[in-house]
Amino acid sequence: MNPFAINSQITLPFTISPIQPHHKTILTITKRAIFLKPPCFSRFNYRQNPVSKVVRSSMGKDNTVLDGKEAALLVNTCITRNLPPVLSLEQGLDIIKDAVDEIKANPPSCSSGMFRFQVAVPPSAKALNWFCSQPEPSEVFPLFFISNEKENPTYKSLSLGRSRGVFGIGSAVNFRGPPPQASEKGSAIQRYLTAESTSSKAYGFLDIEFDTEMLTIKHQSGSFYLFIPQIELDEFEDISFLHATLAWDDSSLCTFTEAVQKFELAFDQARHSCVNNSSQLIHSSLSKFNIAEEHTEMVRLNALLLDRKNLDANALKLEDPSLFCNQFSARLSPSLLLANNMHQKDDTNKLDYLTKDFPNINALWASLIVEECTRLGLTYFCIAPGSRSSPLTIAAASHPLTTCIACIDERSLAFHALGFAKGSQKPAVIITSSGTAVSNLFPAVVEASQNFVPMVVLTADRPPELIDVGANQAINQVNHFGTFVRQFFSLPPPSDEISARMVLTTVDSAVSKATSSPSGPIHINCPFKEPLAYTPRDWNRKCLNGLDFWMSNAKPFTTYISSQNSPTCNNTNDHMTEALELIRAANNGILVFGSIHKEDDMWAALLLAKHLLWPVIVDVQSGLRLRKYLYSILDRKDILFVDQVDQLLLSDSVRDWMKADVIIQIGSRITGRRISQMIEQCCPCPYIMVDNHPSRHDPSYIITHRIHSSISHFTEFLIKSYLPDLSNKRKEFIRGLDMTAAWEISNFINSEKSLTEPYVARKIFENIRCGSALFFGNSMTVRDADMYGSNWVQSTRNASLMISSGLPCHGVHVSGNRGASGIDGLISTAVGFAVGCNKRVLLVMGDVSFLHDTNGLALLRQRTSRKPMVILVVNNHGGAIFSQLPVANTTDRSILDQFFYTTHDVSIRHLCLAHGVKHVQVQTKTELQDALFASQRENGDCVVEVESGIDTNVEFHSNLRNFTRQASDHALSILSKLSVEDSTLHYKISKMEYSLYRVKLNAPTTAASQNSNTTTSYREGFVISLFLEDGSIGFGEVAPLEIHKENLHDVEEQLRFIIHAMEGNTIDNSLPLLKSSISSWIWNNLGIPPGSILPSVRCGLEMAILSAIASTHGTTLLDIIHPQKDEISKNPSPVQICALIDSYGTPMDTAFVASNLVAEGFTAIKIKVARRSEPDEDIAAIKEVRKKVGPHIVLRADANRKWTYDQAVKFAHSVKDCCLQYIEEPVNDENDIVRFCEETGLAVALDETINCIRENSLRFLEKYIHSGVTAIVIKPSVIGGFENAALVARWAQQHGKTTVISAAFESALGLSAYIQFARHLDLQNCEMQKLTNKKSAPITSHGFGTYKWFNEQVTEFSLNIRHNPNHSCVEADAIEAGQFLQKCCLNPDIVVRTFLADQVKEYQLAVDSGGAHYSINVVETGESIDGTTVVFLHGFLGTGGDWMPIMKAASISARCIAFDLPGHGGSKLKHHQGIDGSDRPDLSMDVVVDIVRKVLDNLTSEKVILVGYSMGARIALYTALKYSNKVEGAVIISGSPGLVDEDLREIRKAKDEFRASTLVSNGLRFFTDAWYAEELWASLRGHPHFKQIANNRLQHDDLLTLGKVLSDLSIGKQPSMWEDLKECKVPLQLIVGEKDAKFKAIAREMQTKIGHENGIANPSPVVEIPDSGHAVHLENPLAVIAAINQFIKRGN
Repeated sequence: MNPFAINSQITLPFTISPIQPHHKTILTITKRAIFLKPPCFSRFNYRQNPVSKVVRSSMGKDNTVLDGKEAALLVNTCITRNLPPVLSLEQGLDIIKDAVDEIKANPPSCSSGMFRFQVAVPPSAKALNWFCSQPEPSEVFPLFFISNEKENPTYKSLSLGRSRGVFGIGSAVNFRGPPPQASEKGSAIQRYLTAESTSSKAYGFLDIEFDTEMLTIKHQSGSFYLFIPQIELDEFEDISFLHATLAWDDSSLCTFTEAVQKFELAFDQARHSCVNNSSQLIHSSLSKFNIAEEHTEMVRLNALLLDRKNLDANALKLEDPSLFCNQFSARLSPSLLLANNMHQKDDTNKLDYLTKDFPNINALWASLIVEECTRLGLTYFCIAPGSRSSPLTIAAASHPLTTCIACIDERSLAFHALGFAKGSQKPAVIITSSGTAVSNLFPAVVEASQNFVPMVVLTADRPPELIDVGANQAINQVNHFGTFVRQFFSLPPPSDEISARMVLTTVDSAVSKATSSPSGPIHINCPFKEPLAYTPRDWNRKCLNGLDFWMSNAKPFTTYISSQNSPTCNNTNDHMTEALELIRAANNGILVFGSIHKEDDMWAALLLAKHLLWPVIVDVQSGLRLRKYLYSILDRKDILFVDQVDQLLLSDSVRDWMKADVIIQIGSRITGRRISQMIEQCCPCPYIMVDNHPSRHDPSYIITHRIHSSISHFTEFLIKSYLPDLSNKRKEFIRGLDMTAAWEISNFINSEKSLTEPYVARKIFENIRCGSALFFGNSMTVRDADMYGSNWVQSTRNASLMISSGLPCHGVHVSGNRGASGIDGLISTAVGFAVGCNKRVLLVMGDVSFLHDTNGLALLRQRTSRKPMVILVVNNHGGAIFSQLPVANTTDRSILDQFFYTTHDVSIRHLCLAHGVKHVQVQTKTELQDALFASQRENGDCVVEVESGIDTNVEFHSNLRNFTRQASDHALSILSKLSVEDSTLHYKISKMEYSLYRVKLNAPTTAASQNSNTTTSYREGFVISLFLEDGSIGFGEVAPLEIHKENLHDVEEQLRFIIHAMEGNTIDNSLPLLKSSISSWIWNNLGIPPGSILPSVRCGLEMAILSAIASTHGTTLLDIIHPQKDEISKNPSPVQICALIDSYGTPMDTAFVASNLVAEGFTAIKIKVARRSEPDEDIAAIKEVRKKVGPHIVLRADANRKWTYDQAVKFAHSVKDCCLQYIEEPVNDENDIVRFCEETGLAVALDETINCIRENSLRFLEKYIHSGVTAIVIKPSVIGGFENAALVARWAQQHGKTTVISAAFESALGLSAYIQFARHLDLQNCEMQKLTNKKSAPITSHGFGTYKWFNEQVTEFSLNIRHNPNHSCVEADAIEAGQFLQKCCLNPDIVVRTFLADQVKEYQLAVDSGGAHYSINVVETGESIDGTTVVFLHGFLGTGGDWMPIMKAASISARCIAFDLPGHGGSKLKHHQGIDGSDRPDLSMDVVVDIVRKVLDNLTSEKVILVGYSMGARIALYTALKYSNKVEGAVIISGSPGLVDEDLREIRKAKDEFRASTLVSNGLRFFTDAWYAEELWASLRGHPHFKQIANNRLQHDDLLTLGKVLSDLSIGKQPSMWEDLKECKVPLQLIVGEKDAKFKAIAREMQTKIGHENGIANPSPVVEIPDSGHAVHLENPLAVIAAINQFIKRGN
């Protein structure tokens, strides 16, 4: 057996022995791997210590020696540059060529280096196609294809045309190694290559020796041949990447100019061999591999991780089997081909197959038909059993390249073929017998026709003489499918009197018709006479005349070529220009994505949306309705997908408002009826439809421009011709509406405890894995997905991959039978779709559809050539779609059940059991989650049945629609009220300031300790004043209590930071929506994670923002969060007040206070209990109060979680006759709350339990749906503001629970905002009760009785809270409260101090060091109270200004200083003594630290605290270790002590020197693009201010010094500080980002060194900053501020 095929004449005369381990390898770099002719190689010079040789061609220098270390250094210098995504492979090559030309014009000065360019290209870019299209007399080697398929790829998967893999051409770097000497261990590669991550891969072979002179190979354990391709295409499930690599080394490999020439040679061949459709090429190429053996493996390794890999094949397989592939082909030279698993083993010679003696003419014709189909790329055959079709069946089953599947049900079989074509974009071939077998294909043929899906139908038939004479199983099959096929072909019965060319050309013509626009099914009727079996019958071979050439190759007889330039091309361009002018003139354009079938079209549509920047209405069938994002849901995406438009249009007011002046629709069909109606209502307006078929899709007769074009071509035209208008004000309006509807839908669906069908629609996408596909049934499942499917899901794809793609998100391939929209054949279609698309498929369907196609389970069980799939059946025991239609409201239920719902009790489980298919039944949310999670990861098919019911489904859908309609109306009223036509939606912030107040209280707060000896109690807090440029002012209060777990110092730090962040920012009119709008604004505008803001600070900030917006519009806070008609808004808006008693006295004392409160008019009183060790006195107090105040006063108790379960139960049982409305937080363990309710029957209110929830709040609240939990007490300042409070309140109201807003002893200023918010919730609750037809609930008394504690007022005027005799209660009026807030004026007597803004000083310091003179730019703010000075050191490319927000926060009690390091920002090299200007001074670590020390000496004579980030962290650490007399402590953020291993130091040194060279040669823009493309910055790239941060890095103007800093301060050059850490006496605080795995590991190791080896018992723990990566101070600055503050205060 020959394991390697070289060519058809040459094979290897030996058998490969089993793979053996090796010990040492040698690294060889090929001078030129691109051969114009067979190369001449130098021989290895074997020595005791082998030395690698350079393998070169005639170009360049003579052969020189390059050892392994030098080679590894070269590979590790690689700089990767990401280029923007493109629409085609050709465009990808062109954009890479442009990038290379750019470097060519500014060549790097470094004598060695490597550049790598990568660009995302559409999924249609196929590696195998490209490999097969390479010319036979190739000028470039190596050429290779290696499969990416993980699940046992076969040669037949190649013929199906769906194999993903890698294609490479040329070689930028070659690694070759001779066998190791017995005495040597390890690998030359292993020692030198760094462990840093990269996308670069090396491909090749282990345990072989490549003789470069004889161009032969032989097995040699330990030898290897690896290479990095010059150009490479790597396919993933739904995206492909094109890479190009340039590598040079003047001393050994080649010059930069020669490297470019090598690339250009490979580029020319690659560019001219690009193909779009290579099914035929693949078929003709597979025959070339039929002499290869099948037990050879090709390997692919991460080129920069080889130091971790011992290049021993057995060891590598054990560590990572995925590195090896057994399906590949590699052409290493004109005469050397290695291949495996690319053909059928022991394949019959093709010529013999075609010329063998067929027993009869039927067999010949059938074989010719099948053979021609395979040559046309049609290799998937769907066969129904039958006698008359025997010749076709035998021919298809016998062909070496076909994949065949059988089914007894022709209807299911046809739908299966339909699904295959949907998934693969090429037709399957159906073979059936005659008679009704043909008729059973009709439904699938109709669907294929309506949906433009290609299909080839081969129907066997009786000969003409047996038609219409009563012959068995004979019907008239001529034109059987009528107009539903693109063409009907009727072959004559096989005859040797007819040339076989007629058979071949008929097949060619038919397939051309099926696959040309408009694609669809074709029907070839094939009459056969007897004998049908392979019974011998003489036939004349003259019918084969003229087929010699055809039989000598593997190409089809007739090749149909479609010209790109049609005769009407000019006319088409004229119309496109006309459409372009309409697009340019649009003010309110809308882009609509309808049904999109191809992944390439999804890709193009996404790029179109990215460029056009119009609002996008997206149908679920487009694949872009259900999207996966890499970054936060709060990101304000450039592309505005209006996912909830269908639900927004439930609102009449939104529907009237939502008008467009130009509509572009991509893809023909739309699922949502309301969207179609909206488009119709927009007309007359320009309505442009783009789809790649000529058929009419215009049911409303409104399309004005019908463009017959591929989506890619239309997108390319528009990108080249149209520059978008970035100032679309209406877009932000729509964003606010969509955000509101999305919030409401998500909240309502997730708040429901039971498992509902809309919940299923959301969860299916959240659980589907990247690279999977969805297939939707018709009726309710596809509609629910379209209306309620999740619009944001965290991508599980590799972050670097997503970043490299340049796309904000990726969709999921979605399909369905929406051509005729029938419910038949869905299982069969989905199984075929899974085969065709080669992905895991999740089919979502209803129970009636499932029952309609149970024969499809037989196809499912066969598991032919596909990955596992999951069928999710929503079983509501009937056709629930009819319950949503008008017929359900006018028809008797019995008629509905029998004739519409078709109610049934069929067991789906038993059907699955009968077919041997796994079945899982789910009834709860948790069970659904578990089932989906497990099924997506198992290696088998599964049916997941979701129990539902028609009536409950109708009710839930109805309520959901009503709630969404109400929310949409509410949002529109807010936005309309706040938006004046043609005015801005944004308000510029002028400034923000705060004042510290201190007021006297009448008594300590209920949160204060009663053991205090002070006679006077005070309340302290801050009042925020937010000034807008239009003169409006908003006020907010921040007053933390003990219950906040905050203090004034922490709060003030955050306020100072926020003041800085607010400078020059804007607020917009969407913020009062309170539906994630404020969280989104905080993230996108302030650039800080919303959860990092202290709850009281966020509450006060929201209060100030909302009151500022209200002030701008001359109205109240209530009016902007709950607008009402003018006449209604002027009516009183009462808010009842609940009094508060802190019951430390005797029961009689408490009762006395209560009676006085009742006398004042209070009708509700809350009594604090659990103030004592036992509940006895509290029991007595409650009883006494009830006795004193009578039965009509509402009593509440509040235990503040201070009782044990037994104590709480004792209390509840004892006061059961006292009619408490509820008790707040009775038990100290929240897990006992529901148990308490069930045992005692006493109603419970939640308070502290909800205070800690920040994320997944609805999931947390689920366990408290219990009816015994009757109320939710919400303190906005504790829960984190009005937006968080609104979310919890909405949940409570939806579940019928009382919502009580409570103060936390805020002053009248804070109370005025809370009163308005409480009124908003009261009104909202009334509206909700009307929606759900529920009885109105009693008026809620809110917890604002704390106002009675205040002896002094923060404001000059008092808030009016009074007894209203008309309502017989104490209340406040929300309108009056709103006017109070807007006219707020602080009482100057209680203001301790006011903070306007810290003054920032900026100055220059002259410093001399190392013979050079520097002018160092310094910024400073704050004054030290206790002598503390904090000095901040920035990272590479940063400046001292990076620290300004953090410095302002820390300047409360410290002097904060930052300065620009040499080469950065405003620091300048003034003079370098004795050296001309072309040279730079030494800027090594010692020199820079000397500069730092001298700056510190200039600044202060005292010790300082150093805070350093990245490069600055290394400098800070080195300074702390060297000058401990000057450093009091150091905060090391994302820093490293250096490298210990000398080889790794050399590698890093080389990399940084090449980086520095590139920076100087190509400028900062080029450098920063490549710098931030590295994986280290993946998290930072997701920051909303990343573009601004990156642009700030372009401000440096001294590139020579900057490059010198990068080179001289390289971690490869600086001394390692690991050993010095053992002796470190300076306190260190290590800070890292949660997502920064590399530096987290470094920090933990540093802590170990500092602690265990330095004798420090309790070293400061490593602080991991959440929601951040490497640049923690930019990504989550508030958390960094807290950590620095904690370190500064450590001594106190």
